[in-house]
Amino acid sequence: MSVICPFRGLRPIPRHIAQVASPPYDVLSSDEARELVKGNPDSFLRVNKPEVDFDTGTPIHSEQVYRRGKENLERLINDGLMCRDSKPCFYLYRLTMNEHSQTGLVTLTSVEEYNNGQIKKHEYTRPEKVDDRANHIMYTRAQVGPVFSIFRNRKEIRAIFEKTTQEPPKYDFVSEDGVRHQMWVVGDAEQIDNLVSAFADLHGLYIADGHHRSAAAAEVARRLKKENSNHTGQEHYNFFLNVLFPDDELHILPYNRVVKDLKGMAVTQLLEKASANFTVAPHAGPVVPNKNYQFGLYCHKQWFVLETKEGSFNAQHPSESIDSAVLSSNFLKPILGIENIRTDQRIDFVGGIRGVEELVRLVDSDQYAVAFSLYPASVEQLLEVADAGQVMPPKSTWFEPKLRSGIVVNLLDE
Repeated sequence: MSVICPFRGLRPIPRHIAQVASPPYDVLSSDEARELVKGNPDSFLRVNKPEVDFDTGTPIHSEQVYRRGKENLERLINDGLMCRDSKPCFYLYRLTMNEHSQTGLVTLTSVEEYNNGQIKKHEYTRPEKVDDRANHIMYTRAQVGPVFSIFRNRKEIRAIFEKTTQEPPKYDFVSEDGVRHQMWVVGDAEQIDNLVSAFADLHGLYIADGHHRSAAAAEVARRLKKENSNHTGQEHYNFFLNVLFPDDELHILPYNRVVKDLKGMAVTQLLEKASANFTVAPHAGPVVPNKNYQFGLYCHKQWFVLETKEGSFNAQHPSESIDSAVLSSNFLKPILGIENIRTDQRIDFVGGIRGVEELVRLVDSDQYAVAFSLYPASVEQLLEVADAGQVMPPKSTWFEPKLRSGIVVNLLDE
């Protein structure tokens, strides 16, 4: 069973949506966000990343920064740029990038189901990042950035989505990155009941992106439950803002790797060592892998194709058989000495949205010595890892397009 709850969303007046909606807080550095909000006092980055209102060097986790986020949210409301719906609703949110579209349900999901594993995770979280988002929620009394989750699609849900999106959307705008954003408000009682019933038949949900936001919501629920002697479990803080996308509409982009040095080896030595677990062949141009366990290697202005040899990894293990894990166990660790890619300062990661051209640029500029292009993990692989209670290898999934923050906000105070 998966519990979903309609809610009274706080959202921009339609004519202000393009100026208010912003990228999520965690895809920009503080300085990048400061640059982006110049000339736009109404950007939602001033709410979900409020350090943009302070000079560089201001502690971003300080009380004054969190308070500024609250003040900026209140100003958007008081100035009439955002308004709260009068009754609980669901919302359908469609993103279109190039020829790809995906439509998700904006809803509240259960902290209890998150805590008991019905909402499944595939990443570890860092306590300091969880505390930051929990503190942000506590100060603003709002969940301002949605979690991005996946469900296994069903024909009943598909039919409701298709019927709803035949109507004109409430919002329809293109953000500065070229992504089209559309949203429909679902306020009809019968449609709401049908959605609740259809999702109740699901065995669970899967977090795709937003592990820290969901963990922060659970932490806030824990804090507020402790403060509330009359806790019932139905309070608004027991639920968190989530956008649920069907598995068959999503795709994952690769997450490529760059390494700063060859550990003192010449390229010929590097490739000779690689031949233990890979067949290695030079390639005339950039290598964009077209199947699992094929990798591109770029070094000294030359591309090579690496084909993983059978038997060099456990193909039956859900997480160890992910391409990024195979590259780590067969190359990065034994040859380049990168024991822990979470902490080793010699390695960095390049989202697939940047293309292999970015790998060439980084190596040719001498910032890095070698680059690896990967085949992307599939949505089904991610779900299998989560079902097995395992964790995806670090930096294995890059989802595009990104959700905008500020399109719908969940206020904790009813």
